[in-house]
Amino acid sequence: MLANLLVGTIAISLTVLVHTFGLIAVTHAMTHMVAHFRMHGRRSRIVAMISVVMGLFAVMTAEVWLWAGLYRLLEIFDDFETALYFSTITFSTVGYGDVVPAHAWRVLAALEGVNGFLLIGWSTAYLIAAGTRIGPFKAGEHF
Repeated sequence: MLANLLVGTIAISLTVLVHTFGLIAVTHAMTHMVAHFRMHGRRSRIVAMISVVMGLFAVMTAEVWLWAGLYRLLEIFDDFETALYFSTITFSTVGYGDVVPAHAWRVLAALEGVNGFLLIGWSTAYLIAAGTRIGPFKAGEHF
């Protein structure tokens, strides 16, 4: 179990770094796109929100792939496709249960679920903040 906690702590730390720098990059990309296309009004807000959603999806995809790569590195799953599938359903907390890790790595999988839950929540908060600050939603009007 100690190995699970050590490996999980490292993976969670890495995904938090990816998420932090990913959100910074999403913010810069959104600002650049709106300024570059010199759009104003409703169109710029829609482009901004699309860039935020796609950016968040890309960041979380990288995090899922990081976990999947870890599972392959530790040889928990025989192939990357299975590791990626398991990582996706675990990170998103869907947890179908049709693919499970070896008994010795159950705690690591649980840590990925908690990690995904927190990072998806963080992304949701970021998306709502972006929607009210620069997007098509206004505080007090839509929320």
